[in-house]
Amino acid sequence: MSRQTPRYIADPDGLRGLCQHLRGSDRIALDTEFVGEGRFVPRLELIQVATGDLCAVIDVPALGAITELAEALGDQRILKVFHAGRQDLELLSAHTGALPLPFFDTQLAAAMVGYGLQAAYGQLVQKITGKKLDKSHTYTNWSQRPLTQEQINYALEDVQFLFPIHEHLVKRLRSLGRLDWVQEEFARLQSSLSDGARGPHERFRRIRGWENLKPRAGAVLKELAAWRDEEARRRDVPRSRVVRDEVLLELARRPPATLQDLKGTRGLHGAEVERKGEAILAAIQRGLAIPESEWPTVSTARGPEPESSGQVDLLQAVLKALAKDEHIAPTLLATASDLQALVDAKHGRDKLDLPILHGWRRKLAGERLLQVLDGKTVVSLDRHTGKLRLTPLPSQ
Repeated sequence: MSRQTPRYIADPDGLRGLCQHLRGSDRIALDTEFVGEGRFVPRLELIQVATGDLCAVIDVPALGAITELAEALGDQRILKVFHAGRQDLELLSAHTGALPLPFFDTQLAAAMVGYGLQAAYGQLVQKITGKKLDKSHTYTNWSQRPLTQEQINYALEDVQFLFPIHEHLVKRLRSLGRLDWVQEEFARLQSSLSDGARGPHERFRRIRGWENLKPRAGAVLKELAAWRDEEARRRDVPRSRVVRDEVLLELARRPPATLQDLKGTRGLHGAEVERKGEAILAAIQRGLAIPESEWPTVSTARGPEPESSGQVDLLQAVLKALAKDEHIAPTLLATASDLQALVDAKHGRDKLDLPILHGWRRKLAGERLLQVLDGKTVVSLDRHTGKLRLTPLPSQ
């Protein structure tokens, strides 16, 4: 693929000219470089872009505002191509105010056609184009200025091969009849990036150990975690820099009523109490005031029953056999916890909200797993080939 000399965009006129070119394209290859240490939202340093005849590096700190780029990325007529794009999408959304739609993620697509669950970009480049990438700048400091030409060239490699990979994967997906599958995955990723589960008042669910709290303590943790999220965002520091997870759990478990009580909390810095003690107590009081009907639901289920482990093992064996036949990673279909949930549900398991029971996953494997659990399909071993055999029983 022939290209013009790479552009380095560090001024408004350069960005304006680049965006005019981008708006005339039907697809854009995209990648980002950022510095995440010590920040709530990682500092976006570079945006690499490529079209069929141009590649460029955008120096975000030099520009300050990237409004014109946001308009180009928001153009629904242009396909945006990423590799392992979740974090790129999050960053671009945070800095432009909207997700760049529509998009195509080559890592997700590669998992659909037999390249493994999390194929690295360099691996795909080598398999598909025969080119071996230079990885000498994997840990480079992208915040330093000026950037060397070697750094710029390295950054651009992350977009220069996305189009041939995209074309190859689309061809493979089409031949396997899986274009609908991959679009379903992109929709799931878009939903996970957009839904309210990422909001401050649901953040407490990401704190390890929250499910062991009593429901009322869970309500307190919910308000504390939301306060910490807002405070960390305001200061632009990591959440742990404000208050660590284990301290929030302790405050929720044994909520202090006064500043003096708060100062006695192990792991809570005195300076933080002086600065934000009243706000912490107010969050605790909001949590204690939440009515019982709105307390977070905490599972009281015990661990899996001993006899269920054999059933999970059987489902895993069936899943691996089905995935192997389809040249797809079994963990893309279902996780061990998904299979455990199927086994644990004694009634109405086909209505569970699990990925394996929706869309292409259900057609490929979910129905077969349900039939095995319901005793409608017999699992046996072919003594000649060593492969599993799934034999549906006659309906009665």
